[in-house]
Amino acid sequence: MFCVIYRSPLRDQTYLYVEKKDDFSKVPDALLKGFGKPRLAMVLTLEGREKLANADINKVKQGLSEQGFYLQLPPPVENLLNLHLVADKKV
Repeated sequence: MFCVIYRSPLRDQTYLYVEKKDDFSKVPDALLKGFGKPRLAMVLTLEGREKLANADINKVKQGLSEQGFYLQLPPPVENLLNLHLVADKKV
């Protein structure tokens, strides 16, 4: 299984995985509008891979087979002040 990965010009660390290059027919219009004009990042095969750098390969495969696309969102931003306060209370 091949996938084509596009990055969002509007949202940092947001990627859209589709099965075929420039085929966004299965991606909802509202999602594409918020994503911006997709910029090609890479093409890769999922066969023989056990993991991807920043996405769960099983979720990517499932999204591609069930929906025809997979949206990778950035990890949540950690609030360093809250982490410090919690750690400080433990001392």
